[in-house]
Amino acid sequence: MDERTRRGFVGAAGALSVVALAGCLGDDDDGDGDVVDLTGEETVDVVVGAGNGLEFDPVDIVIDVGTTVIWEWTGDGGAHDVVDVDGAFESDLVDEAGYTFEHTFEETGFYEYVCTPHQTSGMVGTVEVVD
Repeated sequence: MDERTRRGFVGAAGALSVVALAGCLGDDDDGDGDVVDLTGEETVDVVVGAGNGLEFDPVDIVIDVGTTVIWEWTGDGGAHDVVDVDGAFESDLVDEAGYTFEHTFEETGFYEYVCTPHQTSGMVGTVEVVD
């Protein structure tokens, strides 16, 4: 391999590594869809009606077995609920600010939940429960 070709290969491989690494580094809680690691917490809060009133914040979380998630309504965006797509939990449909619903996760797994009136608007979230 001549010097010019080798430099191109090394440069391209380096750029690709940076792009791949950037895709793995995104554990923040700014509501942009990144997974938020909340392991080690006994209780975790999720806002219902965040952002434009049609979001959960944080959207995707990782917690330990035995952690209680508490969803709290902002009162924005109309009536919301929190419903696990596989039936593990379901809140009432509420539009009252300050209303809370909680669920303690006793088994490992991946739980997807939605706000049923707004799921087509993208009001969905996930909880990954780890050991």
